[in-house]
Amino acid sequence: MTQGDGDLDSLVRKRLRALRVAQGWSLEELASRAHLSQSSLSRIENGQRRLALDQLVTLARALDTTLDQLVETATDDVVTSPTIDSTHGRMRWTVKADPGMSVVRQRLADPPPENPARMRAHPGREWLVVLSGTAVLMLGNRRYRLETNQAAEFPTMMPHAIGAETGLCEILGIFDRDARRSHQRDDDGEAQNSPE
Repeated sequence: MTQGDGDLDSLVRKRLRALRVAQGWSLEELASRAHLSQSSLSRIENGQRRLALDQLVTLARALDTTLDQLVETATDDVVTSPTIDSTHGRMRWTVKADPGMSVVRQRLADPPPENPARMRAHPGREWLVVLSGTAVLMLGNRRYRLETNQAAEFPTMMPHAIGAETGLCEILGIFDRDARRSHQRDDDGEAQNSPE
């Protein structure tokens, strides 16, 4: 990485220092873990030394992070707007998304279908926690009532649907990679026949 990278260069240096401080490590301790001299690490952090890829890889490993996380730029908006599905009484905010999982906050107004033929099944695993109200989770023919602060975990190959018991409820859903792909297809309009 060269000085011409400007903002990214400065961001990476700040992250290195912030991660070191968060661990409670001195320059000497991180330098030792990364097999660098203390003066080299100090010059890297304060911008007096060029950032080299091999050193960034070593520093990322020593700080228990990845090179991708160390150099990622803030391309996502800080403020997000919900996606509104008025047909199913849903409002969704994507809270976190990475290659392995997705965390989505949803406001639900309608009850789930109770007929397994109208439920979805797909590869993956999902977790949910009820933030407010009472949710109903249908797994095949079984009905689970989840109140505020209760959570559920289930394999998504089982036909399933989630909705509100009465009024509104808000849930935080966590989807593994496979479940996330299925939900993304729905959000993109490729599989709109599912009520979930």
